[in-house]
Amino acid sequence: MPEQPTATVPSTRTEPNVIGPRKQVEVAHNGEIVTITLDRPGKKNALDAAGWAALGDALDTVASDPDARVLIITGAGEDFCSGTDLAGNKDNHPTTSLRRLNRAATALMELPIPVIARVQGVAVGAGWNIALCCDFVVAATTARFSQIFVDRGLSPDFGGTWLLPRLVGLQRAKQLTMLPELIGADQAAQLGLVTWVVPPEELDRHINDIAHRLAAGPPVALSQTKALINSSSAGSLRCALEAEGRAQVVNFATTDAQAAREAFLTKTAPNFTGGWIPHSKAPLLSERLRDTQTHARTD
Repeated sequence: MPEQPTATVPSTRTEPNVIGPRKQVEVAHNGEIVTITLDRPGKKNALDAAGWAALGDALDTVASDPDARVLIITGAGEDFCSGTDLAGNKDNHPTTSLRRLNRAATALMELPIPVIARVQGVAVGAGWNIALCCDFVVAATTARFSQIFVDRGLSPDFGGTWLLPRLVGLQRAKQLTMLPELIGADQAAQLGLVTWVVPPEELDRHINDIAHRLAAGPPVALSQTKALINSSSAGSLRCALEAEGRAQVVNFATTDAQAAREAFLTKTAPNFTGGWIPHSKAPLLSERLRDTQTHARTD
């Protein structure tokens, strides 16, 4: 395989423990790979109300970018994110920050492209839940995680109470949130909350490989697969089968499906572009959708 260009990753620069008017969220593009960096290393990348608003804006921008295939979320300096900057929000009503935080959480969960969390250092509170919202979590062996909320007299936010029961079950979710401890990357991986654990010096290479593999994949099929899995716990098997049928019809309408079939037959590598087949094929696709829905109701 030819050597791939390196995905954009944050610098290791640090700042003093005094936060000025600098931006809290940075966005960088490297071809089809976009990197969002939470950029307050002097605060372990904790975000205040303005920071959560900036994150929501950045995610909306990525969602509307037709060239974006993969998103990497990371933190500047030595840490991922320590959640909400409680001191920075002292002049705002709590609901101001929460509204902006909730908007960012929704935008992240609903982002149609694959998202990779690049975690090193601490990922606590809403910072950990940012990572949990991502499709893949790659953590350095030195990463540490905690649902620290109750130790601050708070309850979880950024979707933690929705995500954790689905990922680890009710009892374990209660343990993590009601009796919070700082756990390492290996333990988080054993719980199913981290996808890969790698040495710090291999973190960027590992993420680069995953990002380029995803970027080279069929964008429509990846987006459909992500949406189906994310919505799977909201309905019955019958609903899931019908949703899968609708998604498959969309996939049949892409040039990617055609390219994959041709590549399989010719034993070559497919080139996925996310294009669509001519409109004249639409009646056939509608028939496939009806057939799929009929089988789902009668099987």
